[in-house]
Amino acid sequence: MTTLVALVTEDRYTATEAAAGDWYLQNILDEDRLLSEALARLDLSSMRVSWSDPSVDWSQFRCAVIRSTWDYFDRFDEFQAWLDRVQQATQVCNPPATLDWNMDKHYLADLEQRGVRIVPSRFIERETSVQLAALLDETGWQQAVVKPCISGGARHTYRVDASNAREIDAVLAPLLEHESFLLQPFKQSIVEQGEDTLMMFGGRYTHAVRKRAKPGDFRVQDDHGGTVELYAPTPEQIELAHEAMAACDELPVYGRVDMVQDAEGHAAVMELELVEPELWLRLHPPAAVVMAEEIARWLEQ
Repeated sequence: MTTLVALVTEDRYTATEAAAGDWYLQNILDEDRLLSEALARLDLSSMRVSWSDPSVDWSQFRCAVIRSTWDYFDRFDEFQAWLDRVQQATQVCNPPATLDWNMDKHYLADLEQRGVRIVPSRFIERETSVQLAALLDETGWQQAVVKPCISGGARHTYRVDASNAREIDAVLAPLLEHESFLLQPFKQSIVEQGEDTLMMFGGRYTHAVRKRAKPGDFRVQDDHGGTVELYAPTPEQIELAHEAMAACDELPVYGRVDMVQDAEGHAAVMELELVEPELWLRLHPPAAVVMAEEIARWLEQ
């Protein structure tokens, strides 16, 4: 069996074994192992490689599956240049056009235009100034969350209200010289219930998790002390996840739909993660089989 699939990670996560107590790397290795084993059963061997390793010959692979490139938003120009190069040597999954679209949270406006219910979103464009207090007054949002349009891992993500709006203005001012930001109403349901994430492969729903922030925080990422548990979504949530994926120009091979409850009690898309989403295969191993099947089907097409 020849190596056909590159499971693309970053320099920090190329080790084949995690040190004792390094649960973060262990999770990544467990996820890639499950996918690798599922691919092998379809006669597709795989290898974990860093996207920024200059020694990698990408032409040896039949495709490169973006898995845990969790430094791409800190090295965005470099990552885009790599993406331009690598697609000349092999196929990229998800396809580059999908990645380009999804890396910038302006895609939420596209989803809304295509009839997908999203969390209300206001964009603060690059090279503009902002007065968050005025925006809160204009929108009627007592509290909001502001974050970069190109970001991950809660980078420069802030909870804002009238009491700290001016302080956050000062933080954003130099950042806005180089990047745009997204403002969304803060959802109390995230603190009280959590954020729900549904995993989708080739339009097929497999499983869902509920992410909860630690007490006193609103960021659900495990980097910030958040926890994750398997979750049984409602039929409305599953339908919304299908609608969000179907609204993409090309049906993604893999992805996840992050959603919360809106003011009317309906599910609403907070983010669509198609670039390098954590998929919690380790919590539902059968999903790794579905993901491998969809990669194989995509390759055949």
